[in-house]
Amino acid sequence: MTTVGNAPEGSRLGAVVPGTDLSQHARLLSRVHDAVLSGQEPPAQPRTVVARSWSRVAAGGLTPDHCGASAVADFSELESRRSRTALRSVLPELRTTLTEVAEDAGFIVVVADADGVLLWREGAKTVKRAADALGFAEGARWSEQSVGTNAIGTALIEDSAVQLFSAEHYAPTHHNWSCTGSPVHDPRTGEILGVVDISGSAASVHPTTVALVRTAVRLAEATLWREHAATLERLRSRAAPLFAAGTGPALVVDEFGWVAGASGIAAPDRVAAPSAGKPVIVPGLGMCLPEPLGDGWLLRTGVGGPVIELELSLGVSPQVTVRGDANWTRALSPRHAQILRALAAVGSAGVDAAGLSEVLFGDREHVVAVRAEVSRLRKHLGAVLQTQPYRFADGVRVVVT
Repeated sequence: MTTVGNAPEGSRLGAVVPGTDLSQHARLLSRVHDAVLSGQEPPAQPRTVVARSWSRVAAGGLTPDHCGASAVADFSELESRRSRTALRSVLPELRTTLTEVAEDAGFIVVVADADGVLLWREGAKTVKRAADALGFAEGARWSEQSVGTNAIGTALIEDSAVQLFSAEHYAPTHHNWSCTGSPVHDPRTGEILGVVDISGSAASVHPTTVALVRTAVRLAEATLWREHAATLERLRSRAAPLFAAGTGPALVVDEFGWVAGASGIAAPDRVAAPSAGKPVIVPGLGMCLPEPLGDGWLLRTGVGGPVIELELSLGVSPQVTVRGDANWTRALSPRHAQILRALAAVGSAGVDAAGLSEVLFGDREHVVAVRAEVSRLRKHLGAVLQTQPYRFADGVRVVVT
């Protein structure tokens, strides 16, 4: 059976190809939607991204006829979300790229946060009125769990640009719409900040809209990176007198661990993100206890203790406790407990990703999964864990109980 859209399954981000008869395509999608969601054989298979979303939404207990409405945040919550998000600083870029042409092109531009809550909505007045009737308004939550398959919620889950046309939406009330959304990532951390979305009537769908939205997102992310560079420059200026006074080997980093300046050592681009009271092991410095410095941190030798003790408890509820100048405990998933036990067993020699794969999975074929798990674990433990090969850092004494 063919896939909807006359293209190989999963091969397109766009919902249509040039020359598509939109009326005929919408009728086909409607039949596909009704058949798939009623458990019958469809005349064609939905696109892979659509099928995945429908499956997720159905598994969550939503039915097509009972997922079209969304609760709307009150004014105070909406303003709080707007003030907290880093996306507020990219609005001028998005307005220049998208909003200025929205009225003539007949669409609206929506910026949503990482929860799928609509923060800002601008564009064609007629489309905004239609969106109001749909509940597609500022403060509404358009996650998949709230309203079914839609370009905002689905882009958040897929972590990819998504275009939906007509009955590719889960809720029948959305079938007269086309929507294109793309996630915006924080260039400092890689985390999703939210989604930029273009929405309009189903008849307004166009294959190039995906590229337009993705270009706007790239420009927005470039703006965020320039702000990040400016923050590092301010920290660098603040640190200059300290370095001139002779603090000894030291680093100044921002809240995410990006290095703004260094004295006495070769500066890496980034170290583990510091936090108050949590010892950090920095290559070239050793053990440090972060000292607040404006919007960042000063890391230098002679502040932290000479040894960190890591106690690995492998009981019914695995956890790790780190003791140094400050003590802290983290719960562990069974997989992360298994990783730490394996690293404790190999000692200072460490183990590469393939070797750790063999310990965890019984073969050497799960290198990608191993790297992902260790990366997640290091977000909790910081530089207590070292890479290439994987091992506990020098100065860490491990006790398994």
